[in-house]
Amino acid sequence: MGMPAGIGIVDTMIGFPQDGDAAYDFIRKQTRDQGSKDMRFPAEYMFKHVPHDLPTDDPVSVLLHEMDKYGIEVAMIGVDEIAQRALKLHPDRFVPSGHLVDPNDVTGTVRQLRREHEEFGIRAVGAFPAGAFPQVAIDDPKMYPVYQTCVDLDIPIFCCAGVPGPRLKFAPQEVARIDTVMYDFPDLVFVTRHGCEPWEQLAVKLMLKWPNLYYSTSAFAPRHYPKAVIDFANTRGADKILYAGYFPMGLSLERIFTDMPNVPFRDHVWPKFLSGNARRLLKID
Repeated sequence: MGMPAGIGIVDTMIGFPQDGDAAYDFIRKQTRDQGSKDMRFPAEYMFKHVPHDLPTDDPVSVLLHEMDKYGIEVAMIGVDEIAQRALKLHPDRFVPSGHLVDPNDVTGTVRQLRREHEEFGIRAVGAFPAGAFPQVAIDDPKMYPVYQTCVDLDIPIFCCAGVPGPRLKFAPQEVARIDTVMYDFPDLVFVTRHGCEPWEQLAVKLMLKWPNLYYSTSAFAPRHYPKAVIDFANTRGADKILYAGYFPMGLSLERIFTDMPNVPFRDHVWPKFLSGNARRLLKID
């Protein structure tokens, strides 16, 4: 059976349409090729149809319209000014995630995490090791206070792993580094973002090994979900794989949900993949 209807989808990576491209300045300051500096979105070369032409006068309404159109019931968003408005107006549709961590400022990041948890009730936090400036590897000691804070606050960390799309060095995101982190923090809930390629088979092996390690499908159109991940979900990993989109950063929801019915998940996988696993980790409902 293909993708079933009527599941209240949870999207663990989605954003609001915004004017300009300043949000990616933190990436551009460490890229060296002119192409990256010329692209509006530094990984745009990987995506055929980045949805740049969205209205931005009321970004909350635009996002809600897209969510309703494609059956997304709940979305995880940040806590910037626009997101704060969305969280206040529609607390049943959005859950907050903290600002991207900056492990180069250990004390500041830990304080920020605790402040955002107290003020907004953040349910998760994100990390982009290759995008930190200077870069900070997944298993770098600078990350350890962040991980311990996540454990203390009982929230997962969603962390990019694998070769990054922007033209940055990939070494900080080698999937093998996750093994050390999970050994040192057995209570940490760690969710990978952006594919783990070309080490997706290692990611599957590590998910078998570590109970609190998960995989989200962010930044991949469903037709490009790695076969190893699909096979894992269909066998022993139905509780380990979470849906994440990439709207409007690189993919339209139309592209995602046109592809989605063709993913060969087994019947029992769909409700967990689209909704149940994220609801459990983010403590929704």
